[in-house]
Amino acid sequence: MKQGVPEAVYFDNGKQFRNRWMKRTCSTLGIRLLYARPYSPESKGKVERFNQTVDGFLAEAALEKPKDLNRLNDLFQVWLEECYQLKTHAGLEDGKSPLEAFRGDAKPLRFADMRLIADAFLHAETRKVDKSGCISFQDQKYEVGLAFIGCKVDVVYNPADLEELRIEYEGHEPFMVRKLIIGERAGQRTDLPETLLP
Repeated sequence: MKQGVPEAVYFDNGKQFRNRWMKRTCSTLGIRLLYARPYSPESKGKVERFNQTVDGFLAEAALEKPKDLNRLNDLFQVWLEECYQLKTHAGLEDGKSPLEAFRGDAKPLRFADMRLIADAFLHAETRKVDKSGCISFQDQKYEVGLAFIGCKVDVVYNPADLEELRIEYEGHEPFMVRKLIIGERAGQRTDLPETLLP
C-alpha cells in the first residue's frame, strides 16, 4: 500500500512460501511469483546479507526491550526508513542508497484498490461437496447446492468470520454460502408406507 504493488516477489523454497495461499495472493494482485533454485545459496545472497543487517537492528532493539510486537514493528520501520534506506550500498551502482535506487526507477508505481488487497489476503482451501450438496468446514456444514455434488470447490474465507464463505468453482460466478443450522427436527416425519405398518 505504501510502496506500490511489486512486479515480482522472490522467495526461498520453504513451505511457508510454496503454498496455495501465496499463489492465490500473487495471482489476485498480478505479481509474478519466483522461487530460488534448490541447493543454490548464491541465489539468496542479497537476502542473507539483509538478514545479517537486520540482526544488527535486533541487537539495538533488545536494549529497549519492546513490550509487544507492535512496538517492535514501530522500531523496525524507523530503523528501516532512517538508517537502512538512506545508507549507501556497495551492491548498488554508483554507491546509491536503496531509496535513491527506488526513486530513480522510471517505471510508474502500481497501486491496488483496498478491496482487492483485502480479497487477495483471504484464506482459501478446497473442499469436496458431499451427496447432500454440502461441505464440511471447521466442524460446520455449509450448503453449496446439488449442482456441485462430487465437485471440489474452493472455499475463500476470513478466519475471523466464518458465518459466510465464498465458494469459487471454475465456470461459475463466485457465490456466498451461510452456515447451515440444523435443528432437532428438520421437518415433519412422513407416514410409513402401508407395507411397513404393523
